[in-house]
Amino acid sequence: MTQRIAAIDLGTNTARLLIADRAFDGTMEQRYLERTIVRLGGGFSRDTGLSVDAIQRTLDCLNQFARQIAAHQVDTVRAVATSAVRDAANGNSFVRQVHDETGISLSVISGDMEGTLTVAGVLYGLTHPAHAVLMFDVGGGSTEFTLAIDGVPIFVISLPLGVVRLTEGQVTPEAMTDKIARELDCLLLALNKSGISLSPKPLLVATAGTATTLAAISLQMAEYDYRLVNNHILSCEEVERILAMLLPMSCSERLKVPGLEPGREDLIIAGSLITQSVMRRLGYDSLVVSDFGLLEGLVVTPS
Repeated sequence: MTQRIAAIDLGTNTARLLIADRAFDGTMEQRYLERTIVRLGGGFSRDTGLSVDAIQRTLDCLNQFARQIAAHQVDTVRAVATSAVRDAANGNSFVRQVHDETGISLSVISGDMEGTLTVAGVLYGLTHPAHAVLMFDVGGGSTEFTLAIDGVPIFVISLPLGVVRLTEGQVTPEAMTDKIARELDCLLLALNKSGISLSPKPLLVATAGTATTLAAISLQMAEYDYRLVNNHILSCEEVERILAMLLPMSCSERLKVPGLEPGREDLIIAGSLITQSVMRRLGYDSLVVSDFGLLEGLVVTPS
């Protein structure tokens, strides 16, 4: 017996739909996967929240998702929204509008819950065995760090450090780097207050669009293949090489780089700076890239 589950991860930059069959032993088999860059956090305002254009782009995407969910005759739908909706003044009205127009019931989850679900998905797809794993998930509006020991999260923190926020809020790479450094100070302070030491170093795992894009660029992928990206080892030297290559390029020039998905051509600089800064600050020469994350966590975690 299996249960067919549709999982939706509505992020600040990307909306993703996974339809999978989950067996009673917790394993899953993918049936359908779709993702669209909706840039829900684009044009975000502290006073009014989500912009009209961003809402419309997202509704168009979720209507398409609803059609796929109906066509695949799913048993359960688990749909979550993260940073952009969580922080928006009009977040509640947006959730109601989504339900009224698409029939999809969105749950707005906390940063802690986002981190917990993401680590469940990452660990499911991880082939590198490790007693301790430090995972970071660079999103559009926030970055979540989760430390798991033997598969159990013992520390989760969400920082207001996302690629859309950085790109739209900071003018130069230098300003972005300064903002990243301040937030990483908060991470280290929180770890210290929790009595957690990163020595010996846990396995460092990066998930979500920035990490998978960096891996795809490193692999010079003309067509994205998650099987090659998942568990790919990415060195700090390679991240720095890619960043140095992309920085002087225009957005149109970046689109010609194999592995760079359209819609990320401006955001990849902020994402690369976050990744580089995390590795340098925490003293890592390499990390493991995970194509799995929150979306898969929604499927494999019992509701």
